[in-house]
Amino acid sequence: MIRAALLVTLLSMPLAAGAAEKPKTEVTYYGHAAFIVKTPKGTLIAIDPWLSNPSAKDKDAAKKIDKLDYILLTHGHGDHVGDSIELAKKTGAKLTTVFELANALVAAGYPKEQAGMQYSGNMGGTFKLGEDATVTLVPAAHSSTFQKDPTSAVEPAGNPIGVVIQIKDGPTLYHTGDTDVTDAMALLGERFKVDVMMACIGGHFTMDPKGAALAAQLVKAKQVIPMHFGTFPLLAGTPAELKSELAARKVKATVVEMQVGETKAF
Repeated sequence: MIRAALLVTLLSMPLAAGAAEKPKTEVTYYGHAAFIVKTPKGTLIAIDPWLSNPSAKDKDAAKKIDKLDYILLTHGHGDHVGDSIELAKKTGAKLTTVFELANALVAAGYPKEQAGMQYSGNMGGTFKLGEDATVTLVPAAHSSTFQKDPTSAVEPAGNPIGVVIQIKDGPTLYHTGDTDVTDAMALLGERFKVDVMMACIGGHFTMDPKGAALAAQLVKAKQVIPMHFGTFPLLAGTPAELKSELAARKVKATVVEMQVGETKAF
């Protein structure tokens, strides 16, 4: 009788702290190609932080961010560099991108001590981000130039890239940057187990939904977050078209359509 009562008591007790649900990775979408990722251990990583883009609900978002550990840039165009220098000066965020773009940004005002070679490199380079993440710079098919301001000359900014962020005890995220679908994506699918692919779908300057569906198939992505669409009329691709193209290809990847300002846990 005593043993039975003890068993009932044990079964009714809450789970021990060690068995509690593990913290997840949080991804916040700021519109266009801009995201901020928070790892389970709290590392804050901004990707292409044009936080004041036309789709943004809060045009002053960059002014309100006080903490940021890393800024990842896929290329030098203004709609991706965005508010990087302002954010870096305010937060001390380290810059991870290709070497040439890092140099151009330092010349434009990005703090030099936050943009050294220990943080930036070239395609194939892998860098540690905080306690629980790494980023690998991977190919993208696009262009990359940088212009300090509207009166300055346009200068080359190295190769465009995508970024693969691997989070310990968390998901692997692949932000394509601006790109067309390429056969190199099949190699990414072999090298990394991509849980979440942030894929440009707008067309005109990047792949459209049809191209993005093929890219998701090649990468073997489990989930796809559409980005780089709707910011301007020329970026006409839609998440609905992406879903249709994935279905036509019988690709099982789930489309995760994020609203501007929304945060999701993965």
